[in-house]
Amino acid sequence: MLELGDTQAPAADLVKDGTDASFAQDVIEASQTTPVIVDFWAQWCGPCKTLGPALEAAVNKAGGRVKMVKIDVDANQIYAGQLQVQSIPTVYAFFKGQPVDGFQGALPQSQVDAFVEKIAAVGGDPEAEGLSAAIEAAEQMLDDGAAADAAETFAAILQEEPNNAVAYAGLVRSYLALDDVDQAEAILNGAPAEISDDPALEAVHAQITLAREAANAGPVAELQAKVAETPDDHQARFDLAVALHANGKAEEAVTELLELFRRDREWNDGAAKAQLFKIFDASDPKDPVVLNGRRKLSSMIFA
Repeated sequence: MLELGDTQAPAADLVKDGTDASFAQDVIEASQTTPVIVDFWAQWCGPCKTLGPALEAAVNKAGGRVKMVKIDVDANQIYAGQLQVQSIPTVYAFFKGQPVDGFQGALPQSQVDAFVEKIAAVGGDPEAEGLSAAIEAAEQMLDDGAAADAAETFAAILQEEPNNAVAYAGLVRSYLALDDVDQAEAILNGAPAEISDDPALEAVHAQITLAREAANAGPVAELQAKVAETPDDHQARFDLAVALHANGKAEEAVTELLELFRRDREWNDGAAKAQLFKIFDASDPKDPVVLNGRRKLSSMIFA
């Protein structure tokens, strides 16, 4: 069972007093993974007494996406000199060992919050990155045929982020891979309204429809023989396309549907075109079968 842990760092690790001796570890090394804000201050500095607590509050509010190191310039002058700190308070933000932003003087809390949030964004959102990695892992499980493990992983992701459309679609596809179309449809029907129109969910809706059709698909060989014998039997050609797609032959299915559209685009209320779009929607948009199929259909429509 996948457990997506809390990415928030302990409060004690977010704000610390630094020195010239610890600067390399506390700032340069630490900022390789998480942005670090350095507050250069002094005991005698009035504005520092306002800015410091404001920064600490904002950093703690960011929940581990950024850290803070406080440097007393009276006791630690090496890095203050290298960074040309000429007045205090001076604030620098580091990421990947390099200064990325900064300011001088005290700021109101709202501007401090905005600055800290901007710096936190530089490092990305660890929770979102963790979910992204989990989704990638689940997709790989599906590709490897471990549909049950993928379903468990997608379900865990949805516990963390219920409106994640990609995870919802992945969970549906997992149950389709397990040949449990009813459960896949139940999951899709339970998706939050806010994401119901997401392309990922529209794609799995098309996949469910195709799976339902596949369950009733006839034998390919018999249908091929029937179409060969009676090329104008549109229902037989349509049924052949459904059977071909059910047997993993998407390109052949598209070819038959394009031929049916060419012969009679209005047959059965435009069923050939509707079925083509159903296949396109259920597939990867970059799939060559989809790209070529769309191009050929467009050329027929606008011929």
